[in-house]
Amino acid sequence: MNVLIVEDEKSLAKEISSFLTRENFLVEVAHTGREASEKIAVNLYDFVLLDLGLPDYNGLDLIKEAKKVNPEASFIIITARGAVEDKVKGLDLGADDYLAKPFALVELLSRINAVARRKFKVPDNDIQLGEFTVKINSRRLFCKGAGVDLTKKEFDLLLYLVLNHDKVLTRQQLYEHIWGNILDDQYDSNFIDVHIKNLRKKLNAHAPSPWLETVRGVGYRVTTGEN
Repeated sequence: MNVLIVEDEKSLAKEISSFLTRENFLVEVAHTGREASEKIAVNLYDFVLLDLGLPDYNGLDLIKEAKKVNPEASFIIITARGAVEDKVKGLDLGADDYLAKPFALVELLSRINAVARRKFKVPDNDIQLGEFTVKINSRRLFCKGAGVDLTKKEFDLLLYLVLNHDKVLTRQQLYEHIWGNILDDQYDSNFIDVHIKNLRKKLNAHAPSPWLETVRGVGYRVTTGEN
């Protein structure tokens, strides 16, 4: 998933970025509100980790702004401010959680995962798709107890479709959320088609996968039968 860290304390931003990258997130960093505003205007993010105490911008205003252009993004406020008023204002504007400095990185990860479970309505750590089982915590896919050998990006692609089950995702959405943000003139939709083809081949070697659907002219969808 795509994460934007908005933090003017560069050493902390680097520490969070390195940690989340190791945890398989795609990470970008903005050290000022202006830089964050420019990134949010052109890129899609699943999570925005936002320090309210920016030197050039009111963090609360940035939440308002971002919600207009990227309404599906989840916000976790990260700040040294202890005032209840700031926390309440941020949550009222649509922030999903609040984490006060200093904090442990594992706690941040736990908060992100908790928000993701609520956002995607994931009931537990295992998701069943026909004869396949997606294990989110261990990042593994099994079919009737046998492991399915997927590359990191193949698993990321499958997981993102699964988390957005019954929702059609365009090829560009999939590219941006799995491989990172791109300029329109760099985008090649066949890139996603090739990866889906390879993923299907591996799945079908174990069991049929009719739940991975192609929506002609649009993109792809995983159907679970649960709405």
